[in-house]
Formats: sequence, structure tokens, C-alpha cells
Amino acid sequence: MKRILSLALLAIITLSAMGQAKKPTLMVVPSDAWCKEHGFEQTFDNQGTQEQIPDYKSAVASDKQLNAVISKINILMADRGFPLKDLQQTVKSISNLSAEDRLITSKKSGASITESPLDRLRRTAKADIILEIDWTVNTVGPKSSITYNLRAIDAYSNKQVAGAEGTGKGSFSAELPVLLEEAVQDHMDSFVERLQAHFDDLLTNGREIVLDMRIFDSSSVDFEKEYDGYELNEIIDNWLADNCVNHRFSKSDATESMILYEQVRIPLYKANGMAQDTYGFARELARFLGASPYSIPVKTINRGLGRCLLILGEK
Repeated sequence: MKRILSLALLAIITLSAMGQAKKPTLMVVPSDAWCKEHGFEQTFDNQGTQEQIPDYKSAVASDKQLNAVISKINILMADRGFPLKDLQQTVKSISNLSAEDRLITSKKSGASITESPLDRLRRTAKADIILEIDWTVNTVGPKSSITYNLRAIDAYSNKQVAGAEGTGKGSFSAELPVLLEEAVQDHMDSFVERLQAHFDDLLTNGREIVLDMRIFDSSSVDFEKEYDGYELNEIIDNWLADNCVNHRFSKSDATESMILYEQVRIPLYKANGMAQDTYGFARELARFLGASPYSIPVKTINRGLGRCLLILGEK
């Protein structure tokens, strides 16, 4: 009898553990199209080019319907066990941070590098996946329905990983959250399955990031300098092969003064169990290059959640 009870208890514990698979952290935001349609945009100076980007701060501060929609999707995802970052609270956190000088000028070309408000939002929230929502309310006689488009974007690679769209059945309810829930309920389970499948792939194959590498013009080193018969770019290739998940990365472009690594697959967690991010991974590479026998100082700069710039030769 005791043996049977023990086996039953073990089965319950195993099933419980299986049901507690780690899930990605999500953040819901209005789509770019919705922000443009409703006048919630701001101008961002991207190295001399004026760009129109969503103004989430103004949107969540003044549009009650938007906050109701975000709250409803948060509830729907939380009910399915997904951890969430709230857009309104994230925006407040950014507003409370002291102003920082994020502009860096290259000594060689004079080109500047800056972080956009959207990149800073993603880096502050540290959500794995961004859910972009857009909707339109349709009214026919006394009934209303909602047409929606929900897209899941990998916050690091900016690639769409899941989507759902459709129009709900006509309803006598005039409340937007109710119309939204009625519209999405038939598609939510398959949408969630795709989200989880993508995150499971990240756990197995690593998160995809980009590393830009440059040389300060005052430096005596370049990527073709040799150490014990190996060029510096080969040494960096070997380090990435040793530290990327399944040795996966793509060397998209390389010269004596620059290297672009894309599809760099980094582990989601460090050896001590802490979450791994792009900046932390880039700093590990910088420490490797700064140690003997290379002793190369490296300046590491965030360029969004999934991209880092490493400039060799100075700090």
C-alpha cells in the first residue's frame, strides 16, 4: 500500500513539474498603426534622420480605451500563466530615470550612435515578447463587434513569432473589453501554443542577438592582427563558437576595422541561473579580449535589447 501511495505521489509531483514549464514574459503595447491613427506619435532624431515613432507615454496617459484593452489582454494571458510587464508602469519607470547622455561620436567618421525611446522601453521592461494590438469597433444597428489584429514580436530579434486576427460576433454589449474577449477567445489557445513553442525553442537553441564590432581610429589593433598565428577575428569566432548555444552564429560582414555578427544564439540563463541578456553576453566577450594575452580595452554600448556595439581600442 505504501509503495502504491509513493508511486502516486511521485506521479503527481512529476505532472505538476511538467505543468510548470517556464513561460516567456510578455508586454502588451498598441500597434504602430493604431498610434498613428490616433495621433500618438513623437519625432526621434536618429543620427540626423527624423523618424516618427509611437508615443506610448501620451497614449496610456490619455486613452482610457487603450488601457482597458491592455488590461483585458493582460488578464487573458495571466489566466494562462504568462508573466507580464505593464506598459503604463514601465513608462513611468523610464520617466523617473535621470537623463543620460546616450550619444557617442566616432573619432574616425563623426557618426553618432543613440538609443531610441522604443529601444529603451524594451531594455527597461526586459520582456521576452511584445504583443502588439490593433482594433476597430464595428456597429450594425444595436449590435457591436470588434475587428482585431494581435501580433507577437520577439523583443530581441524583432521577428514576428505568432499572430491572431479576426472579427467577433455581434453583441449588444457596448463595453470594449467584453467585445475584445468575445472576439479573441476562439483563437487564443492556438496563439498561446505558438508563443510557448517559440519560447521552448529559445530555451533549446538560445536567444537570437546581434553584435556589432568596431575599432577606434586611435587604436593600434585591428581585426587582422595576429596572435600566435591566429587573426583577432578568428579568435573572436572561436570564442563565439565556444559560448553560443550549439555553436550557432552568423558572421555577416567583416573587414579589418569592423565585424557584424547576426543570429548569435545566446543562452537564456547564465551558469548560476540568472537571466542572460545581450549586454551581459557582450561584456563576457569584452572581458575575454581585455585579459592576457590580448589586453584590448573594449567599450560596450547597448543598442536596444537585442543588439550591442563593442568598440575596441579604448574605454
